[in-house]
Amino acid sequence: MPNDQMLRRWRRIDVPGLELMTLSRDGSGLRIRSTVIHAGAESFGLRYCWELDASWRTRSLCVERTDAIEQSLRIERTGDTSWRVDGADRPDLAGCHEVDVSATPFCNTLAIRHLGIAGGELLALFVDAPALTCQPSRQRYEPLGPRAWRYLDKGVSDGFTARLDLDEHGLVLNYEHLFEAF
Repeated sequence: MPNDQMLRRWRRIDVPGLELMTLSRDGSGLRIRSTVIHAGAESFGLRYCWELDASWRTRSLCVERTDAIEQSLRIERTGDTSWRVDGADRPDLAGCHEVDVSATPFCNTLAIRHLGIAGGELLALFVDAPALTCQPSRQRYEPLGPRAWRYLDKGVSDGFTARLDLDEHGLVLNYEHLFEAF
């Protein structure tokens, strides 16, 4: 990956929707800026700015609705697995290793990087995109090959499973049933 910027576009395959994401890297970490348009039955727009350290761990995430609903959310890591949301400590999210935003496949990259090539389970800080609410979610990632994974949700959408195919940078190319890069 070049040291400056990378562009990624995803389209929803279950409902009309698009995401345009720019990832930039500097000496201290990564910054991800993205715009999401979800045009399904529950239409919404989002813009987010995700700050990661050099190990691809979330430092902070700001999400704002860009449609008629004026709402925003700010998440900050305050310890290894402790979090602050909109300026308030959230002990109910203690133990969450990484953030998972329902509207983007980008977050799967963070979970897979956290778990490493053996895969396994982690507790994610799940953000319901349209509502901008947070809760813990138990998730499992199983390697299927060098760039293929099986994702199993054991929390919010208990029993949901999908195959994830990644590019050479570890970003999602295809998320079975939901997203594809183009």
